[in-house]
Amino acid sequence: MRRWKGGSGFDKIDLYTRGTLHSLVWMSIVPQVLLSVTRPVRESDAPVALIAGTVLIAIAQGFCSTPLVARSLDACLRHGTIERPLPTLGAVLMLANTAGLLGLGAYAGPEEFPELPLALSAAALPFTTSLVLITPIWVSSVALACLSAGVSGVTSLAGGSGSFALQTFAGVGFGVGLLAVTARLSAWSLGVMSKLRDAQDVKTRLAVAEERLRFGRDMHDVLGRNLAVIALKSELAVELAQRGKPTAMDQMVEVQRIARASQQEVRDVVRGYREADLPTELLGAQGVLRAAGIECAVHGDGGRLPAPVQSALGWAVREAATNVLRHGDPQRCDIRLETERDGIRLVVENDGVTPGTPGAPGGGSGLHGLRERLAAVGGSLEAGPTGDGLFQLTAAVPLPSPRSTAPAPPAIA
Repeated sequence: MRRWKGGSGFDKIDLYTRGTLHSLVWMSIVPQVLLSVTRPVRESDAPVALIAGTVLIAIAQGFCSTPLVARSLDACLRHGTIERPLPTLGAVLMLANTAGLLGLGAYAGPEEFPELPLALSAAALPFTTSLVLITPIWVSSVALACLSAGVSGVTSLAGGSGSFALQTFAGVGFGVGLLAVTARLSAWSLGVMSKLRDAQDVKTRLAVAEERLRFGRDMHDVLGRNLAVIALKSELAVELAQRGKPTAMDQMVEVQRIARASQQEVRDVVRGYREADLPTELLGAQGVLRAAGIECAVHGDGGRLPAPVQSALGWAVREAATNVLRHGDPQRCDIRLETERDGIRLVVENDGVTPGTPGAPGGGSGLHGLRERLAAVGGSLEAGPTGDGLFQLTAAVPLPSPRSTAPAPPAIA
């Protein structure tokens, strides 16, 4: 009961299925034992040793079939195999049990022992429960048909009439076939539930992995530019302080402000609520680059774009500004928003490119994360040197509805 109450839905179904199969095994053992000591058998000339041996073999078959059913079910679910000694022992016990019941029927007389077909069916059930689980359907069907035919044939040889033999064939075939179908359907249902559980586990692991990737990507995007600005302003403050300039204090105040803003942004990332705003990112990138001594001109603001497109392009501006600050020795940077008939393009171009500057496809975790963001809105990213010491990042995003080409707004002062 503790296992049932504390188990999951699949654990309860697994326990119920296994319990049902084991119950069927022992529910077939009890009738054999009772029918082996009925009045027709006791009043016949059957030796006591034969009666006792048949009862003991039936009980032994039950104890053998209990682990055999469990292992067969595991092999069926995992598409594996089972070691031969246990199935072989189960088959031998089934044949011995069947032979003992036929011997009792011969002594009592098939006509005086009408329960013989039921007893023979019960004798075949424990092993056939495992047989249908570890063999293909056609193999088990042929084996069960041969078993029914063989038992009915032996019954006729033991003195039973044709109708009794036919009754035995029908009884054994129906009983064993019904249990075979039940066992097979139970295993199939449990297998489906197992696959559903595995699929749910995979879905959960993928969700965790996706969240980790999102968190790592957002942390890179959020902290990358701010840390670069903090490093530049700290170096500038050190130089100003060494020269005795009072403006060093202003630079450190700015460093403090950026650090506090970064703390808030990190908290927003952890909550999963942060979205990049394109106009804000454009102004922020221009301010940061100018503070670093880089001449920056911005054309367009993207204020009328859909929110998902603005967010994706906002992240593109942030990543581009971070790369400009980190790589090369740029003196000038141009940021342009170019509206086309079927979409909009963000072009960020800077000079001062040195050998080894990142940007080739597949290089850099920042660009990889940016490609994922743009792909979510159907966009694409191209980044790399264009020659003459220039580096260009182009993010293209399709718009939901066609837009006519319009002249670029004036540059932000």
